[in-house]
Amino acid sequence: MNASSAKERRALILRMLEQKEEVSVIEISQQTGISEVTIRKDLTMLQNRHLLLRTRGGAMRKPVENTNEDTAIERKRMFNVKEKERIGAEAAKLIKNGDYIMFDSGTTTLEIARHLDKFHDLHIITNAINIAVELMAYKRFDVVFLGGNVRPQSLSTVGPLALNVLRNFSRYKLFLGVDSFSLENGVSTPSLEEALLNQIMIQQADKVYAVFDSSKFNKRSYVHVADVKELDCIITDRAIPVGMSSKLKEAGVEVRIV
Repeated sequence: MNASSAKERRALILRMLEQKEEVSVIEISQQTGISEVTIRKDLTMLQNRHLLLRTRGGAMRKPVENTNEDTAIERKRMFNVKEKERIGAEAAKLIKNGDYIMFDSGTTTLEIARHLDKFHDLHIITNAINIAVELMAYKRFDVVFLGGNVRPQSLSTVGPLALNVLRNFSRYKLFLGVDSFSLENGVSTPSLEEALLNQIMIQQADKVYAVFDSSKFNKRSYVHVADVKELDCIITDRAIPVGMSSKLKEAGVEVRIV
């Protein structure tokens, strides 16, 4: 089949995703007779309209939203990959040699850790197992890992031990991962244990940078983490909802869009 018009192609892509959870660019190209470059543009447009989720090699069916679901990090890392990479690179620009940094767990905060090549003197605290492993590969940073109970969903540690260790640190730059965000309710998450740890991270931070892609906006999850006024800066992608940036700036929050 050769889907000649953009409208026909995109409708076909959505029908394919009704039949199966994930499709590849190659598969769509073969089905439509259209180049892979064009298909990637179609997928980007459909994602911007919140009709599917991009993956490294194609697209996934957009799940029915349940912001109280504690989605495993292995699944989260498949969504909005390019956006998270750009957010990570932008967030790294806010770091200077000699800084004391706190990395919260998450797929976007992991991307920041992957953009630290130019630094040689950083002091970093994290509760994320995968981020700690990423940081150790540099072999030149002072890294502190918060102990505690391991959460397989987020590859992070939580609980009393993590909280007790965390209370020894303050005046750091916090890069906060976000599950859900709205102007009315601020930051929220499905996990009570994650929320308690995040609240202490925020209280003791010198600066709070929330890093998350635009799919997290206008959503509310089970447990409240922080009000909008507790954030210094939000770094997100270009698909941020219309009018959101100006409202955040009115609330005193810096917004960086990549």
